[in-house]
Amino acid sequence: MSRVIKPTVLAAIVAVASLVFAACGSKTTGSTGGGNGGAGGASDVAATVNGKNIMLSEVDSLLNQQMKAQQQQPQSLSQLELAAARLQVLDDLIKQEVLFQRADKEGLLPKDDEITQAINEQKQQNGMTEEQYQKMLKETNQTEQQIRDIARKQIAVKKLLDKVGSTVGVPSEKEVQDFYNNNKQQFVSARGVSLAAIVVDPADNGAQDDAKNDADAKQKVDVIYQRLKSGADFATVARERSEDQSNLRGGDIGFFTEDKLKQLGLPQDLIGKLFGQMQNGDVTPPQHLSDGRWYIFKLQEKHLQTENLTLDNADVRKNITDGLVNQRKQILNAAFLEVAMNEAKIDNKLAADIVSSPDKMSGLRPVPDMSASPTASPAAAASPQATASPAASASPVASASPAAKK
Repeated sequence: MSRVIKPTVLAAIVAVASLVFAACGSKTTGSTGGGNGGAGGASDVAATVNGKNIMLSEVDSLLNQQMKAQQQQPQSLSQLELAAARLQVLDDLIKQEVLFQRADKEGLLPKDDEITQAINEQKQQNGMTEEQYQKMLKETNQTEQQIRDIARKQIAVKKLLDKVGSTVGVPSEKEVQDFYNNNKQQFVSARGVSLAAIVVDPADNGAQDDAKNDADAKQKVDVIYQRLKSGADFATVARERSEDQSNLRGGDIGFFTEDKLKQLGLPQDLIGKLFGQMQNGDVTPPQHLSDGRWYIFKLQEKHLQTENLTLDNADVRKNITDGLVNQRKQILNAAFLEVAMNEAKIDNKLAADIVSSPDKMSGLRPVPDMSASPTASPAAAASPQATASPAASASPVASASPAAKK
């Protein structure tokens, strides 16, 4: 039996800050399903939860966000794939609504200042001024109240699941020891480097502070490099100016072995410097890689030798303990969700419509087009989302990279 518990929908429906601003990036549209009703009509209702409507436009908006995050276009889905995707997204929204209503009953709705703080934190992380924020709302046909409503729901659900998960106890010393003994191969500090990056893309992506051609990109990256040489904080500049999703993490793109760096197209002389004369904290000059984008890399940490880590390492023990606690919370929260779903009155109209008229699956109109998304890159390939950690994964330790450092 696998020790890894697959991530549940809970991970998707408690992501507070990221979805608040993802919602700004896609317009709320009318129904794109098979119904013929007007906006707000009965055929636009995808499902009801205890009498509360979930609209088809909500389903398509969230589907747009998910596809954009995966660097896909709506046109890439066949009609059958689109039908399946909509059913999955709707299922997630139903579960979120069930939990939100439960949070409301338990008095866990956030106060206005909590919502304001969550939104302001996202503005800061995105390097967005109030003027830019208001412009984005206008361009995407969103209102401030819509964004606050999204934030309120997600914060409330997170509070509820945090409350449920808080009843989980700390694993015993024997549990920690047993997990380590059965998974020693996972506790290896590999030879490699941890990097952060600032990325400038010459493609016109329609983003804030976006370079729109090769000349603009070269000028922008040179200005950024001079700013860094003058002592500016790398993470701050990355949040403000990097044209990659890693900007939300201050440019952090994860851990790389030499082979992985070669696969991602870094030149051999740069790899040699990262493992050679460069010291932790050093920054590279702008690098123009084969994907056409400009990169400035920061060496955050390097390991020149592969070594086995033991339980004497405090980080190893902490990672195992945190991972086991996280496993328990996931199981408890999943069980809580099942109970809440069973107690709720749910009418999935989209599913019922497909069952009653199967031919509609091949007659769906595609979800609205999104703005162009970035192409694959070293920064995207190295996203921490691709290398699970105990905090983000159901497995206490899901990677052989040096998550536990000396």
